[in-house]
Amino acid sequence: MELLFSKWVSSFLLCCWLIFSVGHSVEGLHGNARVRAVNLGGWLVVEGWIKPSLFDDIPNGDMLDGTQVQLKSVTLQKYISAQNGGGMNVSVDRDNPLEWETFKLWRISESVFQFRTSEGQFLTCSGDGDSVTATAESPSDSETFYLERNFNNRVHIKLKSGTYIQASNENVLTADFPGTPGWDDNPATFEMTFVAKLQGDYQLANGYGHYKAKDVLKKHRSSFITVDDFDFLNRHGINTVRIPVGWWIASDSDPPAPFIGGSLEALDNAFSWAQAYNIKCIIDLHAVPGSQNGMEHSASRDGTVNWQTSPEYISQTLDAIEFLASRYAVHPALLGIELLNEPSAADVSLDILVPFYKQGYQIVQKYSSTAYVIFCQRIGNADPFELYQANIGSSNTVVDLHYYNLFDRYFDKLTSLENIQFLYKNRQSQIQALNSANGPLVFVGEWVNEWNVTNGSLADYQNFGRVQLDIYNAASFGWSYWTLKCEKKHWDFEWSIRNNYLQLQPGMYAGTSPRKMISRVVVLLLGLACSWSFMY
Repeated sequence: MELLFSKWVSSFLLCCWLIFSVGHSVEGLHGNARVRAVNLGGWLVVEGWIKPSLFDDIPNGDMLDGTQVQLKSVTLQKYISAQNGGGMNVSVDRDNPLEWETFKLWRISESVFQFRTSEGQFLTCSGDGDSVTATAESPSDSETFYLERNFNNRVHIKLKSGTYIQASNENVLTADFPGTPGWDDNPATFEMTFVAKLQGDYQLANGYGHYKAKDVLKKHRSSFITVDDFDFLNRHGINTVRIPVGWWIASDSDPPAPFIGGSLEALDNAFSWAQAYNIKCIIDLHAVPGSQNGMEHSASRDGTVNWQTSPEYISQTLDAIEFLASRYAVHPALLGIELLNEPSAADVSLDILVPFYKQGYQIVQKYSSTAYVIFCQRIGNADPFELYQANIGSSNTVVDLHYYNLFDRYFDKLTSLENIQFLYKNRQSQIQALNSANGPLVFVGEWVNEWNVTNGSLADYQNFGRVQLDIYNAASFGWSYWTLKCEKKHWDFEWSIRNNYLQLQPGMYAGTSPRKMISRVVVLLLGLACSWSFMY
């Protein structure tokens, strides 16, 4: 009974909060609205988990750039290890593989690779008869190895000269195996275990090679998102799309290798379709040179985060922002530009990020005084108020927060009710506090109606989605669902709507009078009451 009462109190407070939070509207949207958006993820920036079939035809497609592997000698029954994670010798003496025994692949071709250690050095061998070490800071011929592989994931490793690497009885790797090894238990045969993978733009383009990748992406970009999708969004009350793009779009006619041009034409099409259906566009710079977070959606080669270490990378990112601002500033469908998606708090300090955001803000303002400039909150261990205290810009500024009841062990064992309670206790109070701060508008730029609850019912998902919408609707700029289409069905906005797992009320809380707002809140309370009374 006490728990039931606490739910009623939470609901009453939420509804009161909603009543008094409808005053703000986003300039550029019709009907005194806030942003009700959907992300077009996996379209112009590739994410393999969204559409895995994009990678199906790559030869040796499980050995792409950034794939993490461990190698075990079949004779010694020990793992290859880069001592101290790299920068020293290589041994074959570990019983249990951990970080030092894990190597990231750099793919040269379907059978030629370089191996990067956890500390960033590369395995290297000077020539026949020499030992393998992990001392090379950058790869060249001496760091390039040829792999032979059988169907049991046994591999042979050889030099360009044709000499095979073997694990010696002294527990070191040497380039001196006599002759050609078979697939029996011999010193030149290793068992390869896959630990992790990346499937982004870099992996797709480098995996297929330029010409095949160009064909694959041309078909994908022309079919994954079409004008019909904008019609669907318009009919379901969506007034904005957030469109992730990669930094190479600024040199679309001749992008840096291995990236593939053609995304600019697709982005132009999106703006035209958006205008036709009275939808606004937020351009989201999702991938930048060097990677801001090491994830596949940042187009990282191997998961390393280097964007913040290079003034050249930051300059190239600002150039991309200038290109996008100059091209789309006067387009009637532009609502805003997001300068950088999900910088990692563990890698990108505020000392680097805030000056970058200030420069990006000035660039957008140079071309448009009405476009919103959006600053993404750092992911990881970061204070949500940190960008509100940075004084980045004086007008049309927005802070983007990404809310998932996922990706943290805290959520692993929560029940459906506990997930909803977390939303009320944490997300609602945080949005309310940020709305009250004297600074940028609040944007929940990514969220999804998915969780770690097993066997959640249709009603469970409907309640979870309803509460998220009720809370995120009060964010002063609005929200954007991740994502429009996805192989994982609950991440798929279109599937969720068609199958009634996510229930939208077109125009909800947008341009709504207090009297109408109160009537809707009453309906909401009655719905919650029925739901909870059923549960008890």
